Amino acid sequence: MIGLPDDRLGEIAAAIISIKDGETATEDEINEYCTALPRYKRPRKIILDDVPRNPTGKIEKPKLREKYCGGRLVEVQTTK
Repeated sequence: MIGLPDDRLGEIAAAIISIKDGETATEDEINEYCTALPRYKRPRKIILDDVPRNPTGKIEKPKLREKYCGGRLVEVQTTK
């Protein structure tokens, strides 16, 4: 999961999913699985793509943000 820029909300949750070799999953199956999650945990966008990992197997979120957000951070307006 990463945050993608959104004009209205500032940021939306996106799930980037990598399907294992020999496995299958349709977009409908993934959406159905997500409906079992609480509404606030559901991704607004689902992206099927390879997930970059470092040599120890951890997901490299900065590379995902660079690819899908252009590396820019989303500035969130706060009220005091």
